Amino acid sequence: MRMIRGWYFANDSKTSADPTMPQPPNDTIHPETKTESMRAFLGGRFVVFDGPDGCGKSTQFRRFSDWAHAQGVVVTEVREPGGTDIGEQIRAILLDPRNSVMTVKCEMLLYMASRAQLLEERIRPALERGELVLADRFVSSTLAYQGTAGGITTDDIMRVARIAVGDLWPDEIVIFDVDTETAWKRMAAGRANSAPDRMELKSNEFHDRVRQGYLQQCRDDPARYVAIDARQDPETVFARLIEAFVSRMKAGIGPRVRR
Repeated sequence: MRMIRGWYFANDSKTSADPTMPQPPNDTIHPETKTESMRAFLGGRFVVFDGPDGCGKSTQFRRFSDWAHAQGVVVTEVREPGGTDIGEQIRAILLDPRNSVMTVKCEMLLYMASRAQLLEERIRPALERGELVLADRFVSSTLAYQGTAGGITTDDIMRVARIAVGDLWPDEIVIFDVDTETAWKRMAAGRANSAPDRMELKSNEFHDRVRQGYLQQCRDDPARYVAIDARQDPETVFARLIEAFVSRMKAGIGPRVRR
């Protein structure tokens, strides 16, 4: 992607498309996008980046946050589990490999507890100030990991989620899709001397189900979900990400009404 006087151009990728993924529009070179328009579009929005472990979302999270800052947008970054003092303590419990006997229901409830604290302490106040909230994971993760992969029904997860988050749901959920083999190679290359956490230690079959859970969510709610083929190089993935937000801005898709 290149920028000329504040206008963004994204070149189409030559990487073969995954037939299971929603495809981007054919017009991959967008016309001018003024900074003021994008700033107005992103202000007061709640955007979630999600996907399987090893999908590269952390890299894209950082790049998108920096890009939004460059547009003059005030960004509040949060992560799950964690993002608050209480949430970080819950995170330590959830990811500790010593807690191998933790049940999936316990897992789900702990994630939701961290999420409830994060929402009231950081997400809601930031949205009320008109900031862009950029979250690394949200309820979509619980639906994929503890739901599709873990076996808890969607209805049960959503009942708890409604208590944890009320009416405050994301405007966009960006899913970075990647096959399990590619994801494992990336995690192995990026782990260096650090040990895998408790969730990363789960089986390949588990992570395959996680991926399918995310793809099913994309199919079930295409208006809110943005699917990105994350098998490609980071520059191409980022270009597709910006294309998606430019397209949504042009379509006039406003933030959700919140009470």
